[in-house]
Amino acid sequence: MELIETIRTTGSIREFTAQPVSDQLLFQVLDDARFAPSGGNRQAWHVIVVRDEKARRAVRDAYLEAWHDYIAHLLAGLIPFSPLASDDDRAAALAQRPAAEKLSKPDGFPENLDSVPAMLVICANLEVLAATDRDLGRYQIAGGASIYPFIWNILLSARERGLGGVITTVATRREDDVRAALNIPDTYAVASVLVLGYPRKRPTKLTRRSVEFFTTLDSFDGEPLNP
Repeated sequence: MELIETIRTTGSIREFTAQPVSDQLLFQVLDDARFAPSGGNRQAWHVIVVRDEKARRAVRDAYLEAWHDYIAHLLAGLIPFSPLASDDDRAAALAQRPAAEKLSKPDGFPENLDSVPAMLVICANLEVLAATDRDLGRYQIAGGASIYPFIWNILLSARERGLGGVITTVATRREDDVRAALNIPDTYAVASVLVLGYPRKRPTKLTRRSVEFFTTLDSFDGEPLNP
């Protein structure tokens, strides 16, 4: 598959066939992904391939708990877990938690996370991560630049090899539960739970905003970049 086609067609896949993903294939995908860039080439990632049923259920439970919080925010008309949320916003979301739990579906993705063909928990080594925005007094995001390109590379390599998957960060809200289930040291953060498998179907068209919408010249409020 051509690189540009891969970039333009790698959508989020949450429904898979029953076909297992072999260790050999996982190894090949990770062998490709490891060439992602990272700050100082420190490669701060650690991948846990979760097979144990008890551990998988624990990750699922952590995800589902956080998922109900996510839906509660939507029911309250809010952006889930926005860094700019007020105390009133948080209270409004909390009030919707019972309603969010009632919307849970037995056949939903969060409810069945433990049955995905391949579950990978991606951790970030905080001891070597360069978080250059650490002291800015706002939500920190820069450190992720040394982790998420690696995670995206996993999906690109998986796409090339006939697999599909999705980057999920919902379970990071219950990081302590995931940490306990998988014996993750305190010096590591849970960056993502990534799932892979053979897709039941692929999206035929990905919807994204145009370049003109998010690109400006010379300043944030400058003229849009046009082709």
